[in-house]
Amino acid sequence: MVQDVDENGVLKEYRDFNSKKTLFIILLIFTIILFSLFAITVGPLDITMNESYRVVLHKIFPKLIKSPSESIEGIIWLVRVPRVLTALIVGFSLAIAGAIMQPVLRNPMASPFTLGISSGAGFGAALAIILGKSIGSGPYYIIANAFFFSMLTSIVVLSISKIKRTTPEMMILMGIAFSHLFSASITVLQYFADSVLVSEVLFWMVGSLSKGTWDTLSFITPILLVCTPFLIIKSKDLNFISSGEDDAKSLGVNVEKTRAILLIVSSLVISTTICFTGTIGFVGLVAPHITRLIGGGDNNFVVPVSGLVGALLLVVSDFIGMNLISPVTIPIGIMTSFLGVPMFIYLIMRRRRGDC
Repeated sequence: MVQDVDENGVLKEYRDFNSKKTLFIILLIFTIILFSLFAITVGPLDITMNESYRVVLHKIFPKLIKSPSESIEGIIWLVRVPRVLTALIVGFSLAIAGAIMQPVLRNPMASPFTLGISSGAGFGAALAIILGKSIGSGPYYIIANAFFFSMLTSIVVLSISKIKRTTPEMMILMGIAFSHLFSASITVLQYFADSVLVSEVLFWMVGSLSKGTWDTLSFITPILLVCTPFLIIKSKDLNFISSGEDDAKSLGVNVEKTRAILLIVSSLVISTTICFTGTIGFVGLVAPHITRLIGGGDNNFVVPVSGLVGALLLVVSDFIGMNLISPVTIPIGIMTSFLGVPMFIYLIMRRRRGDC
């Protein structure tokens, strides 16, 4: 009898916890939609909410809704809407990659930049801007270089770890070493460059969503649509790996192969986004921790929901950066740091008290 009562209590607690997680997801999605719709109506130009939504509805139902004017349509549809969508997609990408890397590397401080991927992209961009050396040509030569060097960094770190059979901790140390190497190389390039080019490199390094256009979205979105379902499916293996490599192997998980594949796919997602936006920190670090604080450590929940948290964090950060001292726009990388640092300190203090 007592055992039945205990089982019913545990079952009720489990159902309540799942209900809490479901409610959190619903509220999160609702908040993202609501804030995104609000974000496209606010900007340095005086465009009413009614005019903004009429433009969007006109694009969806061209025969039913009339556009306010061509100029307003250009501002809303060609500038604000793709910028908001870019913020959502980039935030989602960075957060889901961070949620993968933390359990894979068994380090709560792991993020999309732990393996030196961000610094590699920065060096590639600086090389293209200052020296004009790039693997690509045309208007996307900087982006091509950033993508190439970010992926190259990931491949080199993973290759060394495979050959030397290093631990996840050693992989992080290698990533830190590459980060310092690329940072020093960028400083050298800036030292010998003129002030205009130095400013351009600096602007790229602090992150920007100004390249958020429909063309950018058409490149980023397909890769995310392919990679995200794969990462979510593999999150089950992450639960096994988190419980211990020996346990994971006993359950039939090829730990080394799984870790390498997840890091490669995560690196692809990161490289695809930051080559357009530059360095955007803390989203991939903070979003997974917030998600675990709310819903626990089950990676089946943490991986996809971290993406939603990251999307909300980035669109809110961009909105504040654009409107805090309008018409001047604070770079998105600076805003995420301002918001992310106190948030992360708070999460650390919660952990020290044993609250999460």
